[in-house]
Amino acid sequence: MGITTYIAIYFIVWWTVIFAVLPFGVRSQHEDGAVEDGTEPGAPQRPLLLRKVLATTVIAAVIVGLFYWSVETGRLTLDMFPIPVKMY
Repeated sequence: MGITTYIAIYFIVWWTVIFAVLPFGVRSQHEDGAVEDGTEPGAPQRPLLLRKVLATTVIAAVIVGLFYWSVETGRLTLDMFPIPVKMY
C-alpha cells in the first residue's frame, strides 16, 4: 500500500477515536453547580479539547502504526477478509 492509503486510514481512525475520547473527563455545568445564565445546564464546564486532540492523535498514530506493521510484515493480507457474495 502507498503512503496515501495510510494517510486516508489515519484520517478515518483519527475521527473514530476522537468520538470515543470526547466524553472522557467531561463534567457538566449542572454537576459542578455553576450554571451560567443563558447556557444549557448539560454543557461541559471544561471540555479540555486540546488534551483530547493530542490524545487522539497519539492513539490514532499507534493504531495505524500497528496496522502498517501488520500489513508490511505479511501478518495481515486481503486474503484474510471474506469476499462479499453478490445477491441477485
